[in-house]
Amino acid sequence: MMFFISWQEALNVAIKHMAMKQFINFVKKEFAHVLRDKKTLLILFGMPVMQILIFGFALTNEVKNSKIIVMDQAKDLASQQIISKIAASRYFDIENTVMNTVQMDAEFRKGKIRMALVFPAGFNEALLHQGKAQIQVIADASDPNTANTLSNYVSAIVQDYQSSVDNRVTVPYRIVPVLRMLYNPQLKGAPNFVPGVMALVLMLVCVMMTAISIVKEKETGTMEVLLVSPFQPILVILSKAVPYLLLSLVNVASILLLSVYVLDLPINGSILLLFAESTLFIITCLSIGILISIKTNSQQLAMLISLMGMFLPTVLFSGFMFPIENMPYPLQLISNLVPAKWFYMIIKSIMIKGLGFAAIWKETLILAGFTVVLLAVSLKSFKIRLA
Repeated sequence: MMFFISWQEALNVAIKHMAMKQFINFVKKEFAHVLRDKKTLLILFGMPVMQILIFGFALTNEVKNSKIIVMDQAKDLASQQIISKIAASRYFDIENTVMNTVQMDAEFRKGKIRMALVFPAGFNEALLHQGKAQIQVIADASDPNTANTLSNYVSAIVQDYQSSVDNRVTVPYRIVPVLRMLYNPQLKGAPNFVPGVMALVLMLVCVMMTAISIVKEKETGTMEVLLVSPFQPILVILSKAVPYLLLSLVNVASILLLSVYVLDLPINGSILLLFAESTLFIITCLSIGILISIKTNSQQLAMLISLMGMFLPTVLFSGFMFPIENMPYPLQLISNLVPAKWFYMIIKSIMIKGLGFAAIWKETLILAGFTVVLLAVSLKSFKIRLA
C-alpha cells in the first residue's frame, strides 16, 4: 500500500513537472511569434512612444462644479462677501471650510478638491487702511489646464467684487490674488497626459493583442488541437497572456524613461509601487482581452470590440481629456465601470503627487475587484469544445 501511494505521488509530481514544462514551452512559442511579427512589435512598442511624444498638449475645456475649500482667517465683511460670490458661481462648489494648513493639506491628499482659498487675518482692515489685500489661491496643478482655468475664474470673481466696491468708496484699493500651484508649479502638460497615455496604451495593447492572438488560434484551427491535448485548456489561455504581461511592463518602463529624460517629468513616488499598480492594471486588461477572445470567433470582431469598446471609454471616462465632474450624473456613474479611470487616479497620485499606498488603497481594491470578476466570468464562459 505504501509503495502504491509513493508511486502515485511520484506520478503526480511527474505530471505537474510535465505540465509546467509544457506551459513554459507555450510561453516561449508565443514570445517567438510576437517577436517575429513586425506589425505586432510596432503596435506593442511603437504606439506608446509615438503617443507620449505626440500628446504634448491637452484639450482646453470649460471647468464647472469644481470642489474647493476655504480657510477664512479674517471672518470679516469683505471675506464673507467674496466667499458668497464664489459660492454663487457655477464654476465652484465649496466642499468644506478648514481652520489650518494641516487640514487643508489633508483635503488635497484625498484628491477630492481642486483648489483652496486662504483669506488672511485682517483682510477687510487691510483693504480699508492700506488700500490693498491678498487672497492666497492654492490649486492642484497635477492637472495644469484645470488649475490655470480655475485660477482665472477666481481672479475674475475677485475683480468683479473689487469693481463693485470701487463704486462705493472714495479711496481706491486693490485685492491681489497670490497664486500657488501644487505638484506642478510650471503648469506643464506632461503631468496630465503621461498618466493618461499609460492607461490608454496599456488598455489597448493588452486587450487587443490578447484577444486577437487567441482568436487567431481559433481561425487557424490550432486551438482545437490544443484543447484536445493533455495540456490543461486554461493553461493554453494563460500562456497566451503571460508574454503580453511581460512586454507591457517593458512598455511601462519605456514610458517612464521617456517621461523622465525627454519630458523632464520626475517620478515623485515609489517606483516599486508604480510598477506593482501597473502590473495589476495590466492583468485587468488581459482579463478583458481573454473574455473578448472567448466570446468572439474572428479577429476582425475581436479587434473592433477591443478598439471601439476600450478606446472610447478610456478617452471619455478616465478623466484624461475631459473632467468627469462636468458630465451628467448618469455618465459619472458609468465612468466608475471603466478600469482606466481608477488606474489614471492611481498613477497621478504616485507619479505626480508622490503619495503612498495609503492614498490609493481604495482604487487598488476596485481594480483588483474588476480583475477577479472578469477572470471568474471568463473561466465560467470558457468551453473546451469550439462547436
